[in-house]
Amino acid sequence: MDQVKIGKFIAECRKKNNLTQMQLAEKLNITDRAISKWENGKSMPDSGIMLDLCNELKISVNELLSGEMIEMNNYNENLEKNLLEMIKQKELADRRLLTMEIVIGVLATTILLILTVITSFIEMADWTRILLITVGIILFIIGVLCAIKIEQVAGYYECQECHYKYIPTYRNTLFSMHFNRTRYMRCPKCNKKSWTKKVISK
Repeated sequence: MDQVKIGKFIAECRKKNNLTQMQLAEKLNITDRAISKWENGKSMPDSGIMLDLCNELKISVNELLSGEMIEMNNYNENLEKNLLEMIKQKELADRRLLTMEIVIGVLATTILLILTVITSFIEMADWTRILLITVGIILFIIGVLCAIKIEQVAGYYECQECHYKYIPTYRNTLFSMHFNRTRYMRCPKCNKKSWTKKVISK
């Protein structure tokens, strides 16, 4: 998807409907700065606001994602192209998130290890030692919880029994037995437990 083209199209449709950036922002309950970012091609509207935006601009979501008005004979072709592009963008974002999960995990573990080494080999008051170890443990726990949240929402887990791909609850992800990114969970479709594998594509 061409963000610059989509941004210009949003600006064009807004003006056609005699709306200022501020007026459109008020209708969508967002800031006019967000509208400006869209129109300059710096960001895209969130999926949760796309329908409302399209209603205000009197266009379809397909036209918004295409960055132009679409004739009916090209509608299905453009729709399929936009859906494939959205899937591709989601997969790319999920891969980045999973890389960030590794970085967070390594960083949290490194901080805990460094603080443990410092408290073990450097002379200091007992209260300082306890404080540093406590800070290290808290940061480690926060890092692990953030990493698990990322693993839960990025991509899908595939049931090895029925091959259904799904996003589990945070609780299931947190408390399930796991090895790397393979977790022993119950499938919401077939209701059987298996070692579900993390996959990016649905």
